[in-house]
Amino acid sequence: MAENHQYTLLSSNALRTIIAILCTVLALGSCETSKPEGAGADWAYYLGHPTSNQYSTLDQIHKGNAAQLEVAWTYNTGDSANYQVNNLIIDGVLYTATPHSRVIALDGANGEELWTFDPDDIHDSLADGDQRGLMYWDDGEQGYLYTMKGTYLYALNASNGQLITSFGNGGWIHLGANMDLPGQPNVSLNTPGHIYNEMIIIGANVGEDVPGAVRAFDARTGERQWIFHTLPRPGEFGADTWPEDYLKKTGGASDWSGLTIDTRRGIVYLSTETAGPDFYGGARFGQNLFANSLIALDANTGQRLWHQQLVHHDLWDLDLPAPPTLLTVKHNGQKLEVVAQGTKMGLLFVFDRVTGEPIWPIEERPTAKTSIPEVQTWPTQPFPTKPPPLMRQQFTTADFSNISDRANQISKEIFAQSGNYGAYPPPSVKQVIMFPGYDGGMEWGGSAADPEGILYVNVNEIPWFYQLVPTSNPDGSALSFGEKHYRILCASCHGIDTKGNPSDGFPALDNLENRYNPESLLQLISRGGGRMPAFDQIPEERRNAIVNFLMGLEPAAEPKLNSIEGSVASIDPHKVQTLTQADESIPPYAFRGFQRWQDEEGYPAIKPPWGTLNAVDLNTGTIKWKVPLGEYKELTERGIPITGTENYGGPVVTAGGVIFIGASSDAKFRVFDKDTGINLWEYALPFDGHATPSTYMVNGKQYVVISAGGSKMKAVHGGTLVAFALPD
Repeated sequence: MAENHQYTLLSSNALRTIIAILCTVLALGSCETSKPEGAGADWAYYLGHPTSNQYSTLDQIHKGNAAQLEVAWTYNTGDSANYQVNNLIIDGVLYTATPHSRVIALDGANGEELWTFDPDDIHDSLADGDQRGLMYWDDGEQGYLYTMKGTYLYALNASNGQLITSFGNGGWIHLGANMDLPGQPNVSLNTPGHIYNEMIIIGANVGEDVPGAVRAFDARTGERQWIFHTLPRPGEFGADTWPEDYLKKTGGASDWSGLTIDTRRGIVYLSTETAGPDFYGGARFGQNLFANSLIALDANTGQRLWHQQLVHHDLWDLDLPAPPTLLTVKHNGQKLEVVAQGTKMGLLFVFDRVTGEPIWPIEERPTAKTSIPEVQTWPTQPFPTKPPPLMRQQFTTADFSNISDRANQISKEIFAQSGNYGAYPPPSVKQVIMFPGYDGGMEWGGSAADPEGILYVNVNEIPWFYQLVPTSNPDGSALSFGEKHYRILCASCHGIDTKGNPSDGFPALDNLENRYNPESLLQLISRGGGRMPAFDQIPEERRNAIVNFLMGLEPAAEPKLNSIEGSVASIDPHKVQTLTQADESIPPYAFRGFQRWQDEEGYPAIKPPWGTLNAVDLNTGTIKWKVPLGEYKELTERGIPITGTENYGGPVVTAGGVIFIGASSDAKFRVFDKDTGINLWEYALPFDGHATPSTYMVNGKQYVVISAGGSKMKAVHGGTLVAFALPD
């Protein structure tokens, strides 16, 4: 009997050892990794690894020699547009998607072209969009390369670029199918997902009227394996956070920014956008799950494990802008595997990967209430107590621009006229300052993390304006049918006055009759193009009315609203036509449009820095260092310290102790010391490098490559790959 009892008398240390061994074998949740998670010789996944940690174990390029980097090769894709691709490199072959979504395979050592694939050869009239990467999977017999354009996902043979005809419908599937919705809605995909357990797991880009979802497809056949409704259906968990008949009035809440997978545990983490309409929430009051949420799903079944909503009832387009980042930290003396999620507000939330519990408390803080009677704001919003915000959280008198006397005066004048409430201004027909702004804080480039528990992320500190405008005239009379729907669907990008927002890549829509006829303009609106989504789900009569309004073919109804700062600011919201007085599908307010707050020289109307690179110690919840990212030479020559610039695209950190990053609006590619933030080297790219770079090794030589194509803020674009290496 005594021998049998020995099995229950093991020491606690021995028991922990046995549990650790079992965890390692069975890949259970409490296991620790035996080696750093990250990319090696290959960069085979979007952002380097299923964890989205943008970390490489390569160390040939390091702090001591990074200043010797030189151009190894360049390749001009021949396309000219935003080029945001994080390129894949597998077995020495680089795979890229050009600005117009052609797929090209190159020799990673010299940039010589191997093959090319053009989706336009398969389907006509595909809308161009910002594509940020590809997906790769090897089934043991051949390599599959997955790409997307328009509403289609294609499977290619990685060795020759030919369609794999056993996948889907002869090599492709329609992304709008299998959404549990009538027909095939217009669904696209700009950010790739990941392959797990022979399944492609992806999010989706959807219109504001299409409910979002995350889906898994068989990697060989394209058949759907599971779906998770990020906008829940009646009876599902979260449906009670919406008003009655909500599916008739809203859509969105999708995952467009990418997802992350803990492959040992079989957990997929995703971050979602706001629900539609983005800025008017009168018809969707509620917490609005799972919009603006970090969600953990069982990667095998799609079942929800846990979620954390980081913005409640979003009325400001505060999508979670980047995929979650997985890393390991030392917390309360113990190693802990966590998931970190950045926000447009420059906040960083950190949770236990398995339980979803925050590792530092989150506070619900009161926010300002709106004065618009048709809208309700949620009373509180979540703020992490650690780490501290990575950017200023409100524009104050201390933030008046100091780059010139005139810029300082403009800051004072606008500040005196516009209310200021941080990232959550109450919806109003008066202009208010939106800071943090619509484009971050953090953005889609993602965060890098090293095995020491340090997270590296670039941040924007750009002020914007926020304002709602009525979809009726100041006296309550209706606008013309076309102008009303223009305001609802188009003004957020192209402005109430149709003058566009060139600084953000949105063209003016005046004088369209010189460029289009009504039929061609209707086709463009229906299928989308560039940054514009397709509006084929909108009833045809409304699309036709918008075309007639833009082409000057629609007779004017009541007097138009011509002055934003004048008449809009004095509108009595109680006189505005309400939903009960008009078509219930038409909101009484629309967003005025995305508008940066700039001074007369075109610089951000706020005291620098305007863009920064940050190192955050997630072991302690503290900021390790912060440095400006990007430079305006003309300001530096005026004696102004380096300001940083608006930036898009993320960093890569390596075992060599360096950070590679483009992102800045001065078209520079830089290397920083990961421990100090010192700029070790920089190079002038042919265009802005608004993409996350990739690093890899071929024939014993380490390279780092970035896509350079310009930015949405500049009229000049290109499409060039630039690869760097140390001299032989």
